[in-house]
Amino acid sequence: MKFFISVMGMVMIVEGLPYFAFPDKMKKTISVMITLPDDVLRKLGAMLMLIGLGAVYFVNKVV
Repeated sequence: MKFFISVMGMVMIVEGLPYFAFPDKMKKTISVMITLPDDVLRKLGAMLMLIGLGAVYFVNKVV
């Protein structure tokens, strides 16, 4: 559980960095995302999850 909470904390840090560093650009990015069709956002989300899964696999099996 300690590891899980640590990982979630790191995710929150990484997710929060763009909002802290570039709040004006994040507002513009979100407004563009609102106009995208749902299927495009689903494909983007699936791609990001696969990249994340690949990174986790690579780190745990190769390194």
